[in-house]
Amino acid sequence: MLDIKYIVENPEEVKRNVAARNAVCDVDRLIALYGEIKALRRDLEELNANINRNQKTIGGAETNEARGAIIENGRRMKAEAAALKERLDACSPEYEELMLSVPNTMAEDTPLGKNEELNVVVETFMEPTVFDFAPQNHAEIGKRLDLIDFESGAKVAGNKFYFLKNEAVILDLAIQMYVIKKLVGLGFTPLVTPDLAKSEILRGSGFNPRGDERNIYNIEDTDLNLIATAEITVGGMLADTVCDASELPKKYVAFSHCFRTEAGAAGRAGYGLYRVHQFSKVEMYQFTRNEDGERALRELLGIEKAIYSELELPYRVIRVCSGDLGAPAHKKYDVEAWMPGKGEGGEYGEITSVGNFTNFQSRRLNIKYTDENGKRQYVNTLNGTASATGRTILAILENYQQKDGSVKIPRVLLPYTGFDRIEPKR
Repeated sequence: MLDIKYIVENPEEVKRNVAARNAVCDVDRLIALYGEIKALRRDLEELNANINRNQKTIGGAETNEARGAIIENGRRMKAEAAALKERLDACSPEYEELMLSVPNTMAEDTPLGKNEELNVVVETFMEPTVFDFAPQNHAEIGKRLDLIDFESGAKVAGNKFYFLKNEAVILDLAIQMYVIKKLVGLGFTPLVTPDLAKSEILRGSGFNPRGDERNIYNIEDTDLNLIATAEITVGGMLADTVCDASELPKKYVAFSHCFRTEAGAAGRAGYGLYRVHQFSKVEMYQFTRNEDGERALRELLGIEKAIYSELELPYRVIRVCSGDLGAPAHKKYDVEAWMPGKGEGGEYGEITSVGNFTNFQSRRLNIKYTDENGKRQYVNTLNGTASATGRTILAILENYQQKDGSVKIPRVLLPYTGFDRIEPKR
């Protein structure tokens, strides 16, 4: 969340930011409510001080009548204090909800646009794959080579669930090992996180765990939720923590399963592994000093580009525009891989993203560091997808398919798979 002092001092800037993001937030109501709460707290503090002073005068009362008057005055002030406290408690939930609805600030050079169609291409790697035969999409390849079973997934858990089979299982594990080993070599601490998190941790990370706009599975009769990304659990790991500046940056590479309801995504749901309810992901996360956020963002984006360059998959880098940025991100890039089976004749599709969240998440999660001057500040948080393995498998199957029906394995994965191609079953 943003600092309320910044919101009060810069209301028009906050409103412009809300409008640019297509967000919904009543900034005027928030500021008015903050003023009301501030006044109520001040009045309550003064009243409690008067109650304490009144209490101390009882022993000096010279008559029972004077003592009774002091006691009666105390009762009256306590009743007033209780009424003020009731008003304050009534205001707090609305204030907290409004604060959570304010999006992060945007980088000054963020492209303005209402939706993803206005994102800006800033870089490309390789040309889209060209075939001298009619290529198949990954769902067709997966069925023909007995690698992906959507029918059994639907029977067991419902639509948009699936089984990986045979070489696809090894390929999934190979991608995980390749990516994690690469990140560990770059100084990242490896983690396997819980697949569940409390609602307060989700809210702190900028996710809505309840309500109509959620994309989260809830566990009935508990405060637990299936996570949509390890970003949630890694951020929550340091909640209510104070680090020393010398400990930063803290760098993590985390594996988890991810679960998303994909509410409202029915129109985009038909493309196999591209949009599913459960998938595996390797996530990068950094906690840095505020002044190091931009450097860390470039580092994480560079790692994503290196991974997909080494996999030799055509991709492009997208600078995400204001309307597609999401509430928590200050600045964000997507990496989109070429997917020959997507759409009519192939399309680019998001395969990773990376963002700088400044101190938007750390304020909510209460993660601070002590700087060189001994002052406590909120850390800067960043995260990026190293690999969503399902979409990576999708891109490999479609780009590496061969005329004889086999699928080659990217060279960088050969040490982890033990085979260099997936052959049609005999």
